[in-house]
Amino acid sequence: MIRLRAPLTEAQVRQLRAGDEVWIEGTVFTARDMAHKRLCQAIERGENLPIDLDGAIVYFVGPTPARPGRVIGAAGPTTSARMDPFSPTLIAHGLRAMIGKGYRSAQVRRALRQSGAVHLSTLGGAGALLSRHIVCAEVVAYEDLGTEAIRRLEVVDFPAMVAYDTHGGSVYDSIERSVRDRPQA
Repeated sequence: MIRLRAPLTEAQVRQLRAGDEVWIEGTVFTARDMAHKRLCQAIERGENLPIDLDGAIVYFVGPTPARPGRVIGAAGPTTSARMDPFSPTLIAHGLRAMIGKGYRSAQVRRALRQSGAVHLSTLGGAGALLSRHIVCAEVVAYEDLGTEAIRRLEVVDFPAMVAYDTHGGSVYDSIERSVRDRPQA
């Protein structure tokens, strides 16, 4: 298990390989489709962003409301491909890692290699369990988006796996090979 402390440096990220298991500590921002779109529009207009992307980790999640005594509700990952139109722009502006689930486009994978960023995957369907690794949560931008507002999370021992690395490696490629090469019954 590799410990990552956010924000991340390019050197840290370039040492990671597809399949590495990581525990994340520090600040992670949440953002889904609409927040990604707004961030990219702000970049296009030359505006300052409401969050610092330099070395940042963004978690593709829209958490549920917190139960009494908790800082956040269930916080499971959403499908990463929905962010594909926006991710290359954010990566080019310093985003160092993303957390979600599922495949990424060839364009995103190219941006990861060129800019020294990674895509991490975490367990879908385990939002209640993952929320236990979030010790602080506050809305920092786009509050009108409700559950999809950008939040600053403080995380401890947040579990993830490197799905796509800076060297072109992918855990999904190895899964596809093993399925393809499996003897037919």
